[in-house]
Amino acid sequence: MMLTDVDIKKLDEKGISKELFEEQLSRFENGFPFIKVERAAVVSDGISVLEESDRKECIDVWRNYLTQNKLIVKFVPSSGAASRMFKNLYEFMGKGENVLDNKDVKCFIDNLENFAFLDSLNSRCKRNEGIDAIALRERGRYVDIVRNLLDKKGLNYGFLPKGLLLFHDYEDGARTPFEEHLVESTKYAKNSRGEVNLHFTVSDEHVPYFKALWESKKDSLSYRYGANFNVDFSVQDHATDTIAVDMDNNPLRDEEGNLVFRPGGHGALLTNLNDIDADVIFIKNIDNVSPDIYKQSTIENKFVLAGLLVKLQRKIFEFHAMLDSGSSISEDNIQKMLDFCQKTLCVTNKFNPLETKADKIAYLKMVLDRPLRVCGMVKNQGEPGGGPYMCQNPNGTVSAQILESSQFDENNEEQMSILRNATHFNPVDIVCGVKNYKGEKYDLTRYVDSNTGFISMKSKNGKELKALELPGLWNGAMSDWNTMFVEVPIDTFCPVKVINDLLRPEHQSIQQEVC
Repeated sequence: MMLTDVDIKKLDEKGISKELFEEQLSRFENGFPFIKVERAAVVSDGISVLEESDRKECIDVWRNYLTQNKLIVKFVPSSGAASRMFKNLYEFMGKGENVLDNKDVKCFIDNLENFAFLDSLNSRCKRNEGIDAIALRERGRYVDIVRNLLDKKGLNYGFLPKGLLLFHDYEDGARTPFEEHLVESTKYAKNSRGEVNLHFTVSDEHVPYFKALWESKKDSLSYRYGANFNVDFSVQDHATDTIAVDMDNNPLRDEEGNLVFRPGGHGALLTNLNDIDADVIFIKNIDNVSPDIYKQSTIENKFVLAGLLVKLQRKIFEFHAMLDSGSSISEDNIQKMLDFCQKTLCVTNKFNPLETKADKIAYLKMVLDRPLRVCGMVKNQGEPGGGPYMCQNPNGTVSAQILESSQFDENNEEQMSILRNATHFNPVDIVCGVKNYKGEKYDLTRYVDSNTGFISMKSKNGKELKALELPGLWNGAMSDWNTMFVEVPIDTFCPVKVINDLLRPEHQSIQQEVC
C-alpha cells in the first residue's frame, strides 16, 4: 500500500519500520501456519508429578538458594483493564431499568456484603446519592449501585485495571491484587538481605495510580513483613503495537485518517521481560491471588517449582561446561546428556540424524544452551485458556510447548481431538532461568517462533476489525526455551475473570459458596 507522509511519521514515532509494517499486513493476507501438535502432555508423558521426597528436596534447594547473593524478581503482567469483568453490569446499566432479570447481576446485588469494596462503595454512594449501597438496594435502586461502582464519579472500576480493585477483605482493611502480590512475594522470593523485587507491566494511563498506591502502602508493608521492597513498573513498548485492518485486510484508519494500531497482546511483554537482568524470575498474572488464609499451598508450590528450576539449571550448567571445555567427552557422558534432554527436558530428536560424535555434540549444545522454565500445570477444570502439549519444531525436534486453542487447526479433526482430550491447563505459574552457565543473560528475543502469532476479531466504535496478536509471552515467545511441566494443585489457581468470581470460596474469608 502507499504510505502517506503522515503514515511514515506515525510509524517513526512508534519505532515500527516500514518493512515490519508490510510484514504485518502480509500476515493478514496469508495467516499463520498451524503448529503440528503430536499429543497433549499428560502425567508421565510430559507432565511430572513429584513424590513427596522430591518436593521436600526442591523446597530445601530453594530455601538454600534464598541465602545466596542472587537476584530474584517476580514479574507480574498487570496491564489488563478490568472492564471485561463487568460486562453484565454494563449491559444492565445501559438498559437503565431496575429489574434484576439477569442471574449474574442479581447475584452481584444480593451479595454486596461479600465484596471487599463494599465500604468504599458505600462511601461513594453516600456522597453521590445521599444513602449507602445497602440502602439503595432496599429501595430497588440497583442501577445507581452499579453506576457508583463503575463510573468516574463513583469508584471508577470501569476504568481501573484489575490490579487496583479491592479483592480481599481483612480486619485492617481490604487489599488489591497489587498488594496481594507484594505480600505473597515475601513468602518465597525474599532473600537473606530481606530484599523482595517485583516488576509490574502496566498501561500508560494507569502508571500514576499504581505508583500512588505503592507510595501509600510501602512503609506499612515493609515494616509488617520485614522486607526491603524494590518495586518498579514498565509499559508496553509502542514498537510492539500492530496495525489493525478491516474485514478486507485494508489498514484501518480513524476519523482523522490516521492508521489505527493496537497493543500486540501479552507477547509484546517479552521486551519488558528481556530488560530484567535477574538470576530467577517468577511469572504470575495479576488476578491470580488468594487471601492469606489460602496462601500456604501457593507458597509451598512456588518453593517446589523454583527449587526444581535450580536443580535442573545445575545439571544443565554441568553438561554445558563439559561440552565447552574442549576436552574429550566420553560416549557414556554424551548418552547421559541425550537421555537428560529426552527424559527430563522432553526434547526428542525426531527428525535429525545424529550419525557422528560431532553431530551429537552440536545437537546437545543447541538444546542445552537456551533459557529454562519450569511451569506449573493444573488439572483441566473447564477454564478457558492454554495448556501443555508436545509439538514439532522447525529445528526437527519435538518439545514441550504451551498452546492456546486458537493455535489449533479447527478443520483438522485429529488435531482438535488432541485439544479436546487434554488433561491439564496453564495457570501461568512459571519460574524462569534466563542466564547461561557463565552467568551471561540470554537475549530472549532470539528464542521466539514468529510463526505462532494469530489473528483475532475485535471491534472499534461498532465496526468489526482484525487484530494481529504477537506470539504469546508463555506461548510462541518462549517456543525455543527448555520447558518442564509439573502438576500443581488446583487451589494454587484462583483467577478473577468476572466480578462474581470474587464470591467464590477461595476469595472469601469463610469458605462457602454464596451464589
